[in-house]
Amino acid sequence: MRSPTAPCVIRHHSSESCTQEVKYLTEKNIPMRRKDMPTITQEAAENVVACVDAFQDQLVSWRRDFHRYPELGFLEYRTTARIVTELRHLGYEVLTGADATDPSARMGLPSPAEDEAAIARAIEEGADPAFVRAIAGGLTGAVAVLHNGPGPVVGMRFDIDCLPLTEKTEHGSAHEGSMHACGHDAHITMGLGVARALAELKDSWSGTVKILFQPAEEGVRGAQAMVSAGLVDDVEIMLGQHVWPHPFAEYDFAPASSGALATTKFDVTFSGRAAHASGAPEKGKNALLAACAATLNLYAISRHSGGSTRVSVGKLEAGDNRNIVAERAHLEMEVRGETTEINEFMATRARTVIEAAAAMYECDVDIDTVGEAISLRSDDELAQVIAQVATTVGIRPQTTPAIPFTASEDYSYMMKRVQDNGGLASLMLFFTPSDVGLHSVDFYVDDSVLPKAVKTFTATALAYLPA
Repeated sequence: MRSPTAPCVIRHHSSESCTQEVKYLTEKNIPMRRKDMPTITQEAAENVVACVDAFQDQLVSWRRDFHRYPELGFLEYRTTARIVTELRHLGYEVLTGADATDPSARMGLPSPAEDEAAIARAIEEGADPAFVRAIAGGLTGAVAVLHNGPGPVVGMRFDIDCLPLTEKTEHGSAHEGSMHACGHDAHITMGLGVARALAELKDSWSGTVKILFQPAEEGVRGAQAMVSAGLVDDVEIMLGQHVWPHPFAEYDFAPASSGALATTKFDVTFSGRAAHASGAPEKGKNALLAACAATLNLYAISRHSGGSTRVSVGKLEAGDNRNIVAERAHLEMEVRGETTEINEFMATRARTVIEAAAAMYECDVDIDTVGEAISLRSDDELAQVIAQVATTVGIRPQTTPAIPFTASEDYSYMMKRVQDNGGLASLMLFFTPSDVGLHSVDFYVDDSVLPKAVKTFTATALAYLPA
């Protein structure tokens, strides 16, 4: 395998491949390129393919390493250290710590004890001690910046955290109770792959590339901190993606998705008064009953005529002993809505229900917002460019019917900031064959998706970055 800084093999225009592209677009009813639509030449496309094909083994090696050592949100110390090492080797300016996230805008931070344990483990597993200590306190994540002359700013987002699940695949995690069950190991790898490809092809484009490696996407806790730090304020084209279990063998990816549910996550703590359950029950204030009443009535919130809604209480803990009135109860819950406005309706009603349950049982209650995301909308204009350019590098887009993104994504904040500033943004879905869905203990990404995503991202960036 050649080194990351070795030159790419340059391939020249092929009339046969151009004819195949036109045939594919016609058969799949994908609109043909307008004269004013950003694109790349067939020669440039073939250079992208040759470049990425030359380091496919590196992509597989990266992903399997990240899969082996998963880390939870704001605890991604080994992950961030590895990312930064690779990026600096490729010649990127790298922002870390408070330069990569606004510390005050983070939500749902781990406890100091969890933070210290994660730091110690990362150092034990090979992370640079000085670097890890410099980003202590959950200042994980990184941003790669490559200034390469005048031109537009293209941004890309790749999330880096894992889920608190115990893996049940043959490719096991080295960390008990943590698993890349959402494919973020593949996302990190795609980001590094795009960074390498654009660095190697930098003689063929001009402008600035920003690649954001975002912490704490799970629980939608980390994107706002990057947006608040101003990292996408100058971005004109914003690209994001997610791996997506999908049965279609005919297509490789969807160039855009919309319909992600807006969401708000609450941690709720009820505080009552302990008392003997038999000797003096009237002197107690039962936090358990308050939590149970809240749980039942949260599920009774009226649904909204304007679109889909969701409510879930996923965790409830309360009490100390069978004969003691419960002094404390803790629940973790979420609401979602098809639009940001519908989600706000659900969140407001949830707060009302929780506070009413506390009042009914004379308990105090603390409601902590630990995660949020808004609804997202990919730009059709950008999606069409992505679809067109992807075909030139041999990646097959599905454009109809649209794939509904029924989960939630805090990348939505990055998209909205760019769109509000007059730019374009999209969330792509890259299909990976899998018999199970995301967040399953036996989910595993097929390595074949890696070069497809890297080629698509790289080619799309080149379409907007003038030669």
